[in-house]
Amino acid sequence: MLIIDRFEGDYAVVDTGLGTVNIPRTELPANAKEGDALRFVVDGNTTAARKKNIDDRMNRLFKD
Repeated sequence: MLIIDRFEGDYAVVDTGLGTVNIPRTELPANAKEGDALRFVVDGNTTAARKKNIDDRMNRLFKD
């Protein structure tokens, strides 16, 4: 579980259970506050678009 421990400047210090990481505030919801639990979701549409972009680049790079 990821918990926002505190804010330092433009970053949230997030406790991962194994240590802490700094996440830019701009990457968090505007209403996020200290003590909030964070949850990640997989964005299948963005993943597919990124994969297609990479595949297209690889095909152009290794075109015969």
